[in-house]
Amino acid sequence: MTDLKPCKVCRFDRQKSYGVVAHSLDQLKTKGSELLGFCPGSTVSVLLEEDGTVVEDEAYFLCLPSNTKFMLLRDKEMWSPAVRSECVSWQCLSSQLKQDLTAIILMSEAELQSLVDVPCSDLASALGFEPKKAQSLQDTLQQVLDRREEQRQSRELLQLYLKTVETERAQDPGSNPETEVDSSSGISSRTLMVLKGKTSPETRLSDQELQMVLNKGVASMARVLGWEVDRASALVMACETELKGRLGKIQALQSINSQAHHVRLSSTTDKDQEQTKRKKAAK
Repeated sequence: MTDLKPCKVCRFDRQKSYGVVAHSLDQLKTKGSELLGFCPGSTVSVLLEEDGTVVEDEAYFLCLPSNTKFMLLRDKEMWSPAVRSECVSWQCLSSQLKQDLTAIILMSEAELQSLVDVPCSDLASALGFEPKKAQSLQDTLQQVLDRREEQRQSRELLQLYLKTVETERAQDPGSNPETEVDSSSGISSRTLMVLKGKTSPETRLSDQELQMVLNKGVASMARVLGWEVDRASALVMACETELKGRLGKIQALQSINSQAHHVRLSSTTDKDQEQTKRKKAAK
């Protein structure tokens, strides 16, 4: 089964937020709607609270980091950027850190950046730290910002990948054979054929099919396939491992691209410094 993911949910007005754990996007909608007081049966859309990105794809939801904050919207409700109070200055933020350093996890990127930008001596004085310790803290905050940026780029790359796969599948009339859906299980005959008749079937399933197996769970797959629970459990675990592996490859590719970008920037900086030295020597 897919691990439970800790999340946060809020309404469009952001007046209150609630913690919730969910193993799927549908469960997040259900639990979040109950906590936020939505009427049963309301049509709900899920967005990233930070930037308004619409979250509709299950695989995309699973690759988001824990404690991501989502905004749940009903019909005619719209996302808008958060209006932050001017009193939330770096001094207020440093007071939070002085009480609990783990508050870093809950800070927005703008808040983290304000702490990185403040002079090290001022931050050290506010926290009661030695200058070296304050500098180390700012380095850590910068690393957190860098990681969040990498995660955002990875999510964007994943979305592009999923859209490309769907486009290619739609353009290839032979890519979706036997699409009839079994009424009792809700699984296409093609997927059932792959699951029953192939060695390592998880390698032949699409991301959406893998996610469907995870959502069904061990008991349901055992019943649908007519297998023992142990065999069905091994299948579900294999599908989960395969899906995580595919997402991991995408994130690794993004990380490699990011590292290559940093190397190019460093190389350019070194060349500029060398040229400056040569100009000074020539004078």
